[in-house]
Amino acid sequence: MNVIKNYPPKGWDEKTILHVVNLNLEWKENILNPEPKFRNLKSLKYDIEAVFTKFQEGNGVFVEEFWKEIKAQNLPYKRENKAAKILKRKKINNIHEYDFVNDVIVPYEQEGLINAEEVILLNEFIIEFENRKRK
Repeated sequence: MNVIKNYPPKGWDEKTILHVVNLNLEWKENILNPEPKFRNLKSLKYDIEAVFTKFQEGNGVFVEEFWKEIKAQNLPYKRENKAAKILKRKKINNIHEYDFVNDVIVPYEQEGLINAEEVILLNEFIIEFENRKRK
């Protein structure tokens, strides 16, 4: 929470910061005290993915300070380059990767993290994933 308060992304006002802090507190409560139907490893993995999404996909001081704090606390999480893994594998494996690619494809291209050829490949992987889900 301190990272959100001390290093908010550019453009966030106090209302946005408070909203995100409250959202994270709600996630924490739901993770620590889940409803019985969500007391399983699959739900926990989904919650972890939700919490880490902005820090895996984002950039800037906010994100860098988050990963520094994770390392300082000796927590077992590392930032991963999901786009590189997906491109190497040539396939989107699950809904989390699908959502990730849809969320980052434009900003990653704009920031030069992926090139035009990789954008084409990722769009093909999106279509393939959607087709697999329809069947």
